Amino acid sequence: ISLGCFTGLRISDILSLRWKQILGTDEFTVIEQKTGKVRTIRLNPQLQHHIKECYEHINPVGINAPILISQKGTIFTIQRINIILKEVNFSCHSLRKTFGRQVYNMNSDNAELALVKLMELFNHSSVAITKRYLGLRQEEILQTYDCLSF
Repeated sequence: ISLGCFTGLRISDILSLRWKQILGTDEFTVIEQKTGKVRTIRLNPQLQHHIKECYEHINPVGINAPILISQKGTIFTIQRINIILKEVNFSCHSLRKTFGRQVYNMNSDNAELALVKLMELFNHSSVAITKRYLGLRQEEILQTYDCLSF
């Protein structure tokens, strides 16, 4: 859950990750499965620590192992991850949206810039798509204008 909420990656991209890509580093690169675009992700110290703890707790067969595997040693499917997340009122897509909403909320003093950054991170073709994706209500959008000053 943390990796999705901290990076904004789609679950298909998270499922393709190997420990060697994310352990002991502050950046890694993925080729997004949906878009085919290369994306560099920065891991903040809190997430790096969490990844290290997970690796030590899970104790995978090796550094080349996928980060999400079942007890049988198979890679989870998106459907199975959704079933697991549904137990805590989440979905695979919620991870990515949570990332976006968190970035937007933390940058409320400059919401338009936050939306432009998110548009780039999500590889959306327009800010309008990003707004719709995040589920921003019209009132929230209008409040952006209230914080402007000259």
